[in-house]
Amino acid sequence: MTPQEQAEEEAFRRLYGPWEPLLPDQVAGFLAEFDAPWWLVGGWSIEAFTGLARPHEDIDVVVFRRDLPRLRTALAPLHLWSAGAGALRPLNDDWPDVHPDAGQVWVREHALAPWLADVILQDDDGAGRWVNKRWAEHVADLQDVTWVADDGIRYLLPEVALLHKARLDRPKDRRDLGATWPLLSLAQQDWLVAGVVATEPADHPWQVLASGSLPPAPG
Repeated sequence: MTPQEQAEEEAFRRLYGPWEPLLPDQVAGFLAEFDAPWWLVGGWSIEAFTGLARPHEDIDVVVFRRDLPRLRTALAPLHLWSAGAGALRPLNDDWPDVHPDAGQVWVREHALAPWLADVILQDDDGAGRWVNKRWAEHVADLQDVTWVADDGIRYLLPEVALLHKARLDRPKDRRDLGATWPLLSLAQQDWLVAGVVATEPADHPWQVLASGSLPPAPG
């Protein structure tokens, strides 16, 4: 973690409180009573694909937005908060719906406990199919954008995870790109290039992927 990343992480924790995120196998137990699809994205999906350990500040679990009531039931009596646009609001009987600007739900045991998981709410196309938040034209069945590892946990495909990381282009995102790119098939590389071309401006550093190069590694 760079000094800048460390400073950002400390500022985040001072504002929102500490995190002690679950590990992937702990998430599986955590969601044992949740009878709907869920999968992991972000850094954990990259690590699962590459087999290379990396630091993790949190864990990103995804469920379909339509399944939020079932998630609340499965995780009761834990505290759930809708998170988005810099705001947190309880998700309970008084506030049964997420904040209008929220796309995530944070989970903890109680007000004095650390946050355990960041649950991202995934939209579908109305017919149950997954819709790419970064590339609206990309609509697919869930099994076509995820894979199941030997541990039985479902993860987002690495090229799709990288497309989401391209938007922020943080040092850790470039590290993930550098670790993952050589392991992708040509079809996966081509898909990622097409996604970057379609969703990012012409001067975005990741546009060099189209020429077969990688953006410079972080210092």
